[in-house]
Amino acid sequence: MARYTTPDEHLADADETRGVANPIPLGLCVLAFTTAILGAYYAGFIIPYQTTGSRMAVGAIIFIGGIVQLLAGMWEFRRNNTIAATVFASYGGFLAALGLVFMPGINITGLLGGASHLALGLFFLCWTILSAVLLVGSMRTNRLFVSILGLLFVSYLFLTIGQLARDNRILLGIGGWLGILCALAAWYAAMVY
Repeated sequence: MARYTTPDEHLADADETRGVANPIPLGLCVLAFTTAILGAYYAGFIIPYQTTGSRMAVGAIIFIGGIVQLLAGMWEFRRNNTIAATVFASYGGFLAALGLVFMPGINITGLLGGASHLALGLFFLCWTILSAVLLVGSMRTNRLFVSILGLLFVSYLFLTIGQLARDNRILLGIGGWLGILCALAAWYAAMVY
């Protein structure tokens, strides 16, 4: 699988990054893992939707995954791989914030009351827009990476609409299943990289 940047950009500082391991497999694995968990939660696949125990588990997993994803992004910045660094670091921040929202002990959704679906919808909308920007920015990279970002974009688009439609289970379920497909593609990419 080709590198996720243009050859000139990635090889500009090859001597400086000689001792830095390639973080793309880590970033893809964590992206796949957290997207699969989030997708399964919204699809109601294995993980029951909206129960306190599942929210706590999903929140903790996503928060920890977000930290690891952020680290993979920072290592990609060190390797001068701009698009992968931006994808991994921004997704890591998104996951860490979403993990905090899902943890019942923090009670962010309780503070928002009936507007929690709208707040999550706005949160997903901002991530959907960023996903679209990242998708367009990745068009000169590997097709598999573009496919992963495309699936991620469409998944978050459905999650956005589902949340803004006040927890529409059908739309959220579609978004969840698309997230699971995105996770499978990311695991495949990590395996062949």
